[in-house]
Amino acid sequence: MARVWEKYLDERDLKIYSGAGLGTMYGLGKKPALLIIDVQYGFTGDGPEDIEEAIKTYPTSCGIASWEAIPHIRRVLETFREKGLPVIYTIIEGSKCSDNDRVAIKGQIFDHPLLLEGEKGTKVVEELAPVNGEVILSKKKPSAFFGTPLVSLLTAKGVDSVIVTGCTTSGCIRATVVDAFSNNYKVVVPEECVFDRGVTTHAINLFDIQQKYGDVIPVQQVISLLETLKLEGEGK
Repeated sequence: MARVWEKYLDERDLKIYSGAGLGTMYGLGKKPALLIIDVQYGFTGDGPEDIEEAIKTYPTSCGIASWEAIPHIRRVLETFREKGLPVIYTIIEGSKCSDNDRVAIKGQIFDHPLLLEGEKGTKVVEELAPVNGEVILSKKKPSAFFGTPLVSLLTAKGVDSVIVTGCTTSGCIRATVVDAFSNNYKVVVPEECVFDRGVTTHAINLFDIQQKYGDVIPVQQVISLLETLKLEGEGK
């Protein structure tokens, strides 16, 4: 299977990374959690629309790429729910009463009226709406771990690995993956379940994650791993 990053790499790149022994596959742990990162209307837009149009309403939108990823995320989400495994969402919200400089990215883009606390741009898209028992964490920085109780939640649930989905690949996904790796969680990124506003940044960051921090694998392979996962207490 061709990987999304292959056309951006030359023969020298591939040789160097291969020769260095990078790209080791770690696999899935015994108790994974699903992280759905910032799949909110502010990053998706209200529906499938070219990004050039979508950013006229939501300047942070990733356009059609987000709506191509959402059905794949939904498949993983449904598998997690069937298995009774933890699901945790994050959203980014601009504050209505304090400075939004450097919320998520440089500048004050989260001063935008649709990206402030409680506004539509901060809501998880309806197709992935949380159900009872699933947690939503509001964050102000790229990583889902920074300034949130995520580690505490994962520890309480006995989690040893995370499946990371959402956006953007080059921003909050990458930051979350690096922090998950730094906290010694095994990390899996389903390739079709993450998206970005830029096709090159998306591809190259997936390559970098695969080489150094997690396993970037097709969504069907992720679902197969989950379906064959033997959880504690099952089959007794």
